[in-house]
Amino acid sequence: MATCLVTGGAGFIGSHVVDELIEKDHDVIVLDDLSGGYKENVNKKAIFIKGSVTNKELVNRIFEIHNIDYVYHLAAYAAENLSQFIKKFNYENNLIGSINLINASINNNIKCFVFTSSVAVYGDVHPMTEEVTPMPEDSYGIAKLTVEHELRVSHKLFGLNYVIFRPHNIFGERQNIADKYRNVLGIFMNQMLKDQPMSIFGDGEQTRSFTYIKDIAPHIANAPFNKKAHNHVFNLGADKAYSVNEIAKEVAKAMGRENHSIIYHEQRHEVTHTSPVHHKAKNILGAEATYSLSEGVQRMVDWVRVHGARETKEFAEIEIEKNLPSAWKAQTIEKPVN
Repeated sequence: MATCLVTGGAGFIGSHVVDELIEKDHDVIVLDDLSGGYKENVNKKAIFIKGSVTNKELVNRIFEIHNIDYVYHLAAYAAENLSQFIKKFNYENNLIGSINLINASINNNIKCFVFTSSVAVYGDVHPMTEEVTPMPEDSYGIAKLTVEHELRVSHKLFGLNYVIFRPHNIFGERQNIADKYRNVLGIFMNQMLKDQPMSIFGDGEQTRSFTYIKDIAPHIANAPFNKKAHNHVFNLGADKAYSVNEIAKEVAKAMGRENHSIIYHEQRHEVTHTSPVHHKAKNILGAEATYSLSEGVQRMVDWVRVHGARETKEFAEIEIEKNLPSAWKAQTIEKPVN
């Protein structure tokens, strides 16, 4: 049994990882500021601390009080496309917050640091294998790749073991459907519950390999206990790619609203086709997608129906207005989602 710190443990992926760890009788401390997650997501057997990874003093205090063995760093603001317009916020949350955790992990001799990076690090480089040189196309990908580099050099200099995951397009129960800037399935479902048209940027023919949460959370939770995984980077997700148009049809079918309307917005700057290769995760971790797209979508729809629609909030502090998609221009200003 080990003591694990999970940042972002009230969020979507993080809460599922916490459940996996609790199920294996580990002690879990959750650090989350609840800006994008919900306390109801946190497993009752975990210790919950409300706060941000950007709070260096709080991070250090957690390590002083608890004898942390493993760190799972999942806290992030993962709005990839919006990150170009909120660069300062992006780097403070996704880079500086990560450095606070890395410093504390080194100073307290933790056994392994698990980091959820992103396929955003690749940019438009193909094939998307762990061996290629990443060329991120947005500020979010740059921040994630920088943290990857920090972990690599921290291992060389300080002996900090790590496992880096590049998950992609994850969906399922507990996803924050209120966030209008990310998580397209959640956006579609929330819009349907509100009788609003589904919104798609561009022609909808951009493709992604959408992955159900139960196919990745166990592998993230188990990774630091598998020494063969230490100091490696893994793509993690499903193999088959679908267009956004296909996803819209799948969601509409699961919601029982096959003829639900769609509104197409102007094309935004984004990588058109994202299809990572997963040979490494399959060989070392035994990671295989076991849920079909339709099964995963139906499970998420069933959860969404129980919890209902959630109010969408505008990001309050856009730093660059130039070229901001018109669909994202705020009508009412509220606190940003983290």
